[in-house]
Amino acid sequence: MTTADFTRIAGGLRQRAAAALRPSRPLPDPTTRAWVFDAVLATVLTVMALAAVARQGHGVAVAVVPGPGGDLYQVRQETGLAVSTLLLSVAGTTPLVLRRRYPTTVFWLVLLATIEITDAPTVLFASSVIAAYSAVAYSPYRAPAIASLMIVALIVATRSGSAIPQIPNRLSPFVVLVPIAYAGNSIRRWRAQAASTLARMRALELGQQEATREAVESERARIARELHDVVTHNVSVMVVQAGAARKVMDRSPAQATQALLAVEASGRTAMVELRQVMGLLTSAAEEPQDACPDAPQPDLEQLETLVARVRATGVPVTLAFTGAPRALPPGVGLAAYRVVQEALTNTVKHAAGASAAVTVAYGEQELRVEIADTGGVPGESAATGNRRGLLGLRERLAVYGGTLHAAHRPTGGYRVSAVIPLEES
Repeated sequence: MTTADFTRIAGGLRQRAAAALRPSRPLPDPTTRAWVFDAVLATVLTVMALAAVARQGHGVAVAVVPGPGGDLYQVRQETGLAVSTLLLSVAGTTPLVLRRRYPTTVFWLVLLATIEITDAPTVLFASSVIAAYSAVAYSPYRAPAIASLMIVALIVATRSGSAIPQIPNRLSPFVVLVPIAYAGNSIRRWRAQAASTLARMRALELGQQEATREAVESERARIARELHDVVTHNVSVMVVQAGAARKVMDRSPAQATQALLAVEASGRTAMVELRQVMGLLTSAAEEPQDACPDAPQPDLEQLETLVARVRATGVPVTLAFTGAPRALPPGVGLAAYRVVQEALTNTVKHAAGASAAVTVAYGEQELRVEIADTGGVPGESAATGNRRGLLGLRERLAVYGGTLHAAHRPTGGYRVSAVIPLEES
């Protein structure tokens, strides 16, 4: 073995010794009920120990002494009560008051007092067992507590004479069977608790998996709504403008150019909004340099731009605000914007030749958004509709306690109205 190996082994032993001497938990802080119980226990054991010592002390001794003329006589005399035995009996029971607060110290005090009594009463054996149990159960120094029990066992085994209290034969079955029953019950209870804990952990794991699945599905649905709202509107506008450019390209190049510029503008807008949606799916480190994840989401302040983009497709649209504009909670403005966007997209797709009117009404307790068109003929992109947009709008508004109503107008056309409750300002 080299010096380096010896040094490494010695260092490992020192670390293990230091770890064994470190407390594994803080000293217990007994409750008032525990203090009272230990005080009563110590008092009862002390009284029983003193009574047992007193019974042993008041005996009769017979001595043979020489008398006058060389004759031998028997003399009977009562034995006295040794004060040291009384003090040791008290020292072997009263420290149990502190058995939870200073378990190892109490164990040594009780054991040292007990083994010093020549003929210790049986009650001190019970006191020693309680002290030993307390040392193992409550001491924060687990290794020193167990080592103390081993050292005391060695001292008692090598000590000559009656070093420990004698156990009466009638109590021997209890001394053997009671610890066995206690250990068996403890093991059974530990197994039951382990099984219960395992079942709870499995249930918790299943619950977490279900919650994760629901969160993922909810996030997917939210992203799907965003993608639908962004792509459907902008692509529909681009399709209409591209169709218009194709029709007038030969006879009116200037109008075709304006239509193509509108297609380009719609495409740029779609790219910006798509980047915002894609920012929900990728981390900042994975986003391209020209992405705009921090760009503000559209709200009612961008309705003028939205309406202008729809007007460029040839659909006459009016926009009116009523009531006093007010700051809206986060997400409400975006939800209202998406309602207008979806309704105007449907007008472009399904009601070619119609005009539309957008009304935004600020109330004290609610926000009303209404989009109505005069009706028209379905456009070329009408066949691509799947009514997913209205369903997504209802789900979006439901988050804020809002409602959506969409139906044909009695006079012709289609009306979409949304109501979103607001807190009183």
